[in-house]
Amino acid sequence: MSTIAPTAPQPSRLTPGPKSHRRRIVNVIATGGIALTFVIAMVPVVFIIYYVIDRGAAQFSWDFLTQSIPIVDRIPGDGMGPAVVGTLLITGAAALMAIPLGVLGGIYLNEYGGTNPLARLIRFLAEVMTGVPSIVMGLFIYTFVVLKTHEQNGLAGALALACLMLPIVIRTTDQMLSLVPRELREGSYALGSRRARTIRTVVLPNAAAGIVSGALLAVARAAGETAPLLFTIGFTNEINTSLTHGTNTALSVQIFSNATSPFTSAQDRAWGAAFTLILIVFVFTILARVTTAFFSRRQGV
Repeated sequence: MSTIAPTAPQPSRLTPGPKSHRRRIVNVIATGGIALTFVIAMVPVVFIIYYVIDRGAAQFSWDFLTQSIPIVDRIPGDGMGPAVVGTLLITGAAALMAIPLGVLGGIYLNEYGGTNPLARLIRFLAEVMTGVPSIVMGLFIYTFVVLKTHEQNGLAGALALACLMLPIVIRTTDQMLSLVPRELREGSYALGSRRARTIRTVVLPNAAAGIVSGALLAVARAAGETAPLLFTIGFTNEINTSLTHGTNTALSVQIFSNATSPFTSAQDRAWGAAFTLILIVFVFTILARVTTAFFSRRQGV
C-alpha cells in the first residue's frame, strides 16, 4: 500500500509579503515629515506660553485676583478682580444659554431632522456661523441689543459669546450622536422604548463624553474672546455681579486696554491678566479631558 508524502503548507495569499525597500524609505520620510511639522507647529505655541508665564506669573497673586483695577493706568499695583469676576460671570451666562440650545439643536438634526430641508438649512447655517469673525457677532448684538436698550452690560456680552458658542455645540452634538451605533437604537426600539426615551437613556449617555468635551472647549474659546465684548459690556473698575445693571469688564478686554497703554505698570497688569486667562482656559481644557475620560470609563470604552 503506497503512502502519500505530506506536502509542505503553501503560504496564504492573504499573508502580506515583506515591505519593499522603497516602501520603507517612503514610510520613514513620511513619519519624519509629520514629526518635523509637529515640532515646527509647537515651537511658536511653546514660546508664547513660556513668554506669558515668564512675564505674567510675577504679577499673579491672590490680591491680583481680588483687588479692584486702578483708575489711572500709570499707578502700579492693585489687581484684576472685576475682570476675573466678569469673565466667569459673562462666560457662565453664555454657556447657560448656548449649551442647552446647542445640544437640543444637535439632537434635532441627527435624530429627528435627517435630510429634510429644515435640517439641511440649520446645519448649513451652523457651519456658516462657525466661520463668522467674532467681531461680527459683537456688532450684531451691539446693533440689536445695546442700541435698542441704550445700555452696555454683561448680558449683552453674554449674548454675543453665546452666538459664538452655539454653532460649535450644535455641530459637536450632531457629530457625536452620529457616531452612536444604529444597533443600540434598534435594540431599544425592539424593547418597546419610544424615540424620546431611547435618546435620553441610550443615545445621549453613549455620546455624552464627546458632547461635554465639545461644550467645554466652546466655553474655553468664548472666555478668550475680546472683539464681541468691546462693543457690548462697557468698562468698570469695580466688581459688578449683575448682568443687567451697570457696565462690566473681562480679562480679554483688560488685556487689550492695558497692553495698548504706554505705562509699564499697565502693561504688567496686562501680562498678569493674560496669565490668568491662560490658567482659566487650561482649567476648562483639563476639565473637558477629565469629563471625557469619566464618561468613556462609564461606558466601558
